[in-house]
Amino acid sequence: MAGYRKLGRTSPQRKAMLRNLTTNLLYNGRIKTTETRAKELRKMAEKLITLAVKEQSNFEEVTVKTKVAKKDATGRRIKEVVNGKKVTVFEEVDKTIKKDLPSRLNARRKILSVLYPVTEVPADGRKVRQNTVKVDMASKMFDEIAPRYTDRKGGYTRIVKLGPRKGDGAEEVIIELV
Repeated sequence: MAGYRKLGRTSPQRKAMLRNLTTNLLYNGRIKTTETRAKELRKMAEKLITLAVKEQSNFEEVTVKTKVAKKDATGRRIKEVVNGKKVTVFEEVDKTIKKDLPSRLNARRKILSVLYPVTEVPADGRKVRQNTVKVDMASKMFDEIAPRYTDRKGGYTRIVKLGPRKGDGAEEVIIELV
């Protein structure tokens, strides 16, 4: 008996499809797919969530000094002339950041090796280039998804059957985060 379903695809195609499904499930919370794909997807998603839950609070907060450009009332950078050139004026600010401990850094890298990068595009379609935002999926896993499942020992996903698909009769399901 094989340890996984082949899903009628070559290995690289299957891995890419499952990575894509996993990324969409964790980003959106629920997706609609076939039953066999959902059962394979469940394995990957649950392993990633378990990893995030274990390493969720494994960080330390560190205060660092950063340089930030001074801005005027309208939000533009303040510039002054030095040696005949306009130079932006900076000020030092203390900033608190989360520094991952080694085990959490390793978990972050494992999560990022599976999930694809996500880019959020504005829904209205205006100013698409200016308003696109890259979503850090590893941070989303640690900050949003993992805290929901700290008391739970597995079983982070639910599969709900919808019935056969009209075109080919494949069993369709919705897989969602519990």
